[in-house]
Amino acid sequence: KENSLYNHGSNGHSKKSIPAVNLAKDKDNFYIEVDAPGLKKETFNINLVKNKLTVSVDKTEDKTNKKFTRIEFGFDSFSRTFTLPAVADFKNIEASYLDGILNICIAKKEEAKENLERKIEIK
Repeated sequence: KENSLYNHGSNGHSKKSIPAVNLAKDKDNFYIEVDAPGLKKETFNINLVKNKLTVSVDKTEDKTNKKFTRIEFGFDSFSRTFTLPAVADFKNIEASYLDGILNICIAKKEEAKENLERKIEIK
């Protein structure tokens, strides 16, 4: 069987339905990294409802005139929701998109940053 540009199997490839994420934290912040190459920052929606942070993309309306015969990268649409901990500062969240990675930084509340360790004097 001929393997042409327009007639071939999946070769083990499948369209991604949701992007991979990395979650991290340090003493001051929580970090969410979303692996979403090929998008524009305007494509993302980031919403916070109570302690739920939702990252979504909806590209169901493609504005190009191309008729794709095969698509192996990118996303049509997705939604990921993250439950933020109580020590997150919901008013101090920043996001940037660089080199195909959406980076979200959520600051911790000041009381969570303080070192609560201390010596107790015995009287």
